Amino acid sequence: MKPNLKPATLAAQALHYVDPATGGVVPPVQPSTTFARDAEYAPVDPAYSYGRDDNPGYLQVEAVLCALEHGADALVFPSGMAAIAALFRTLKRGDAIVAQRPIYFGASAWLEMFSARREIRLRRFDGAAPGTLENAVRDAKPAIVWIETPSNPMLDVIDIRKAVEIAHGCGALLAVDSTAASPILTRPLELGADLVVHSATKYLNGHSDVLAGVLVSAQPDERWAAIRADRHDAGALLGPFEAWLLLRGLRTLALRVERASANALAIVRFLEEHPRVERVLYPGLASHPQHEVAGRQMNGGFGGLLSFLVEGGAKDALAVAGRLQVILRATSLGGIESLIEHRFTIEGSGTGVPPNLLRLSAGIEDTDDLIADLAQALDFGRARSTPR
Repeated sequence: MKPNLKPATLAAQALHYVDPATGGVVPPVQPSTTFARDAEYAPVDPAYSYGRDDNPGYLQVEAVLCALEHGADALVFPSGMAAIAALFRTLKRGDAIVAQRPIYFGASAWLEMFSARREIRLRRFDGAAPGTLENAVRDAKPAIVWIETPSNPMLDVIDIRKAVEIAHGCGALLAVDSTAASPILTRPLELGADLVVHSATKYLNGHSDVLAGVLVSAQPDERWAAIRADRHDAGALLGPFEAWLLLRGLRTLALRVERASANALAIVRFLEEHPRVERVLYPGLASHPQHEVAGRQMNGGFGGLLSFLVEGGAKDALAVAGRLQVILRATSLGGIESLIEHRFTIEGSGTGVPPNLLRLSAGIEDTDDLIADLAQALDFGRARSTPR
């Protein structure tokens, strides 16, 4: 009997993996797209016949992800959007979706396009006012309720247990994008959600060198079978080397999330006191409107993602980002390096993202170096301000 292991142990040991052929404690990469059969044409190993069906690398990383999320089954995809698309392609014309707004720009734009093309009714609710979910569900009678918590880039936090109650009350599934939390901090299936999705490109891999996505299901029902079939038939598969890199990244997940969360908390405390910062968005701050909810469902930290509004407008925010010397200006989040992005430049005016917002993904660097970099960028061109 194996003990009931914590997520950090499950991830670090990759489910106590030992290569049966060599005894190696690191899984090998199996790049083959096809697998041999014997003289009677039976597969040499019944688990493998062709790369579009299965690969040892997929199964290894899926097993770890399933264990981390306490799910019944997991599937890896070549990107987070591929995972999201596989879920929503199970809907029929005339079905309805209730989805949070604002959320990750790519998912939001794709949902709008997909719903219009498939004649699916899409109803949105305000993530900053989670009470609006109940009204949206009542009016739409959806098949799927989609939430993202904490959300990107506004850091809204949705009470997953409450969302489960509302979704299930009208016969809908609750799907949760938990990318910003990772299974180290939040496990939505334990809170009653039906499906959890991650852009595995972000915290799960954590090294900015893999595009990947994952869906984990609480139960292998009819919709899950349709998702599995869609992945196979559409060929939405992760490459064997990418699966290996994702598994490699997962083994340090707990350490990276712990360090990124600690760095983010120190950074937001500094930013809250700076006179050139208009507002800080981070669920770990008592000033966050859903801080209490975040404290209940995020265990061990509040994540490495934060946003802040620079006093002034887009020009002022871009000037601060442009003066940074340690924190890198780049898209994405969840990597070992700290990244900053001016989301208005990426999203434009249609999504409601404030023009003076900078999104920061805290990495694992020295905390003092990160804060010093932000200080010199914010203080440039004026005498150093006394913290208020």
